[in-house]
Amino acid sequence: MSVQAVAKGVRMSPRKTGVVAALVRNRTVEDALVILENTPRRASDVVARVIKSAKANAEHNHNLKPGTLKITEITVTPGPRLKRYRPAARGRALPYQKKSSHIKVVVDGEKRVAKKPAAKSTKKSEEKA
Repeated sequence: MSVQAVAKGVRMSPRKTGVVAALVRNRTVEDALVILENTPRRASDVVARVIKSAKANAEHNHNLKPGTLKITEITVTPGPRLKRYRPAARGRALPYQKKSSHIKVVVDGEKRVAKKPAAKSTKKSEEKA
């Protein structure tokens, strides 16, 4: 079963974020988090946060084992751009864009074995015995 987490509108260039995402593609979640901890790029914090979110979704919402989780897909796509202008000499204005990214992480793992509920003991049956 695959579980996903998405971060939209991250104020970082998709090109720079994609480089960090490529480091952890097709790895286990634990390995990916260790790699991102030691990566000296600004995008590593954001990518790690999305991976942690996907891990939490898998554990709590879909009852998957945390030790078996593997990143099956991680994609970075461009988000909306903010168009701005920088003042220049002779009264001109030079355009530039503040880029943003959408980060999607899909993890997969083994399902936890559901524990059987304990047999309910009634007080009446205990008193008779």
